[in-house]
Amino acid sequence: MDLFKSPREMVESLKDVITIEPFAVKDRGRFVGQIDKLVRTAVFGDGAKEAARWIIRMGANALGAVSASIQGLYDAIGAGRAGGFTVPAHNLRGLVYDKARALFRAAKSLDAGPFLFEIAKSEMGYCDLRPAEYSPCVLAAAIKEGWEGPVFIQGDHFQFSAKEYFKDAAKVTDEIKKLTKEAIEAGFYNIDIDSSTLVVLERPTVKEQQRDNYERAAELTEFIRGIQPVEVSVGGEIGEVGKKNSTVEEFEAYYAGYREKWAGKPISKMSVQTGTSHGGVVAADGSRVQVDIDFAVLREISRACRGHGLGGTVQHGASTLPEHLFDQFPKHEAVEIHLATEFQRMVFDHPKFPLKPQMVEWCRKNKPAEWKEGQTEAQNVEKSIKRVWGPFKKEIWSLPSDVLGPILEGLEGKFRKLMTLLNLKGTRKVLAQHVKPVPVSPPKPGGL
Repeated sequence: MDLFKSPREMVESLKDVITIEPFAVKDRGRFVGQIDKLVRTAVFGDGAKEAARWIIRMGANALGAVSASIQGLYDAIGAGRAGGFTVPAHNLRGLVYDKARALFRAAKSLDAGPFLFEIAKSEMGYCDLRPAEYSPCVLAAAIKEGWEGPVFIQGDHFQFSAKEYFKDAAKVTDEIKKLTKEAIEAGFYNIDIDSSTLVVLERPTVKEQQRDNYERAAELTEFIRGIQPVEVSVGGEIGEVGKKNSTVEEFEAYYAGYREKWAGKPISKMSVQTGTSHGGVVAADGSRVQVDIDFAVLREISRACRGHGLGGTVQHGASTLPEHLFDQFPKHEAVEIHLATEFQRMVFDHPKFPLKPQMVEWCRKNKPAEWKEGQTEAQNVEKSIKRVWGPFKKEIWSLPSDVLGPILEGLEGKFRKLMTLLNLKGTRKVLAQHVKPVPVSPPKPGGL
C-alpha cells in the first residue's frame, strides 16, 4: 500500500502542489493525483495520518467541497419554501473512500444536491472508523470526483444505553457529549441524538414517558450550540427503531417538553418508527422478510413537525426494502431516510468479492453480540457479519481494481436509482439557494 511515511516526506512531495501557510492548492490536477496516497495515509499512515487528514480537509475547503450543515435546507422545508424530495443518508461502514466516490458520481450524473454521509456511534466501534478518519475519506472522494458544493457528514444514532443510563445518567450523558465534540471537531456538522432508548412506556402520561428522552435531547442541543463552529443540524428521535410505531401525540409531547428545557435554535428533524428494523427482519434462511410500513406515520408527524418549523420525519432501517417503495417516502413527506445494510450486502455478496468465506468463519468463531442461540446459522451470520468491517479493514482496502470495479459499478447504479426514486434529480439548484457552506479550518497538526 502506497503511503507517505512522515509529514516531512509529505510536504516535500507536495511542495510544488500546495502551500501550507497560508494553505492553498497551487496545482489542482497534481493535487487530485496525490489524493489516493493521501487518503490511504490518513487511514493507515501511523505517524503521518494526522498531517494527511489535515491536508485533505484544507484541500477540500480550497477546492469548494466544504463540510457543511444541512440546517438551512431543513429550515426552508419547515417553512414551506422547499420540498418534494427525501434526503438519503448513507451509512458507509467500510470502503468509505471508494463508495463515496461512487455516490458523488451518481449525484453529479443526476444534478442531485442534498445527500448525507453518516456513521453511527456503534459503527465507529465495530468498523474501527472514528470521525477523524471518516471525514477525510469522504472529503478525499469529493476532491477526486471534482465535487463542488456542500458535503454533509452526519453522526448517526448518538445513542444512550438505557441500561447504563438508569444506573448513572451523568456518566452516559458525558460520554455522548465527548463523542459529539469529537465528531464536530472532525467536520460532522449534522448530529442525530438518539435518546429514544430512554422512553419508558409504563409511565402514566405520554409526556412522562418521553421525559428522559426530551431532557437529554435538550441538554445535548444546548451543548452542541455552545461548541459549534457553524450552525449544526441536530436530529431528535421519539420511536426506537424496531419497536412501537410513533404517533403525533408522542411527537407533540416530546417537543413541548424539549422546548421547555431548551428555547434556543431547536432540532431540525424527528426520527420516528414506522415498522422497520435496522438490517431488516432476517428469515431462517438469511433472507429478508418483507415488512409493513405505516407511511401515514411519516406524513402525519412531518406535518406536525412543520407546524413548529422543523423539516419533518426521518425513516431508519430502509435500505433492504423493495425498490418500488422508495418513491413513497417523498410522497409521504419524509425529509430524510437512512440506508446501510443493502450497500453492505452488495459488497459482501458480490460474486467477485473474495473475503466472504473468511468473514463467515470469523463470525462463527467470535460469535458477536448478534449471534444468538435459537437462531439458524444463516440468521446469525447475516445479523453479525457487519462486525467484520474492522477486523478485515486492511484486506478490504487492498482489494484489486478488477474486484472493486464491478462492485462499485453496482453500487453507483443503486445510488443513482435510489436518488431518482427519492426525487432528487435536479435538486442542486434548490440546495444552493438554502445552504451556503462556511469553510472551517481545523488546527494544524505538528510536523507541518
